[in-house]
Amino acid sequence: MSRIGIIYWSGTGNTEKMSELIERGASEAGAQVSRKHVSSASPDEIGEYDVLVLGSPSMGSEVVEESEMEPFVSSVTPKLPGRKVALFGSYGWGDGEWMRNWAERMKQDGANLLDEGLIINEAPDGEKADQCVAYGAKIAAF
Repeated sequence: MSRIGIIYWSGTGNTEKMSELIERGASEAGAQVSRKHVSSASPDEIGEYDVLVLGSPSMGSEVVEESEMEPFVSSVTPKLPGRKVALFGSYGWGDGEWMRNWAERMKQDGANLLDEGLIINEAPDGEKADQCVAYGAKIAAF
C-alpha cells in the first residue's frame, strides 16, 4: 500500500476541494493518504510518504502562494532528490505558467515528478472533479 502525503494551500477553496478529490481517488485506489493544509505540515514528515503531493493556486503574476507554500517548498528542497512528487493547483487567469515553472523547479531539485502536474481553471466541478479523482488514482499507482 502506497503512503501519500497531500500538502496544500488554498485561498478561495478551489485548491482545497482539489485536494479532497485527489485524496478520494488515491484512497479508492488503495493508498493510505494523509492530507493537510501547509500550515499544519512539517518538512520533517515528508519522509513518511512514498509520494509527496503538493498543491497551490496560482498567485499574483503566476507564482506559487508566497507566504506559506513557497517557504514550505523551499524547506523540503534538500529532501527532494529521488523522491516521488506530484503537483496540482487551481488558477483563475493566465495559462498555467506557474505550474510549468514549479514542475521544472521540482525536476531541477531532483524530484521524480509525476507528469507536469494537474491544473484546474476555477472550481473543480463536474468533469474537472473527475479529473482530480483520476489524478489521485494515478498518484496511487506512481
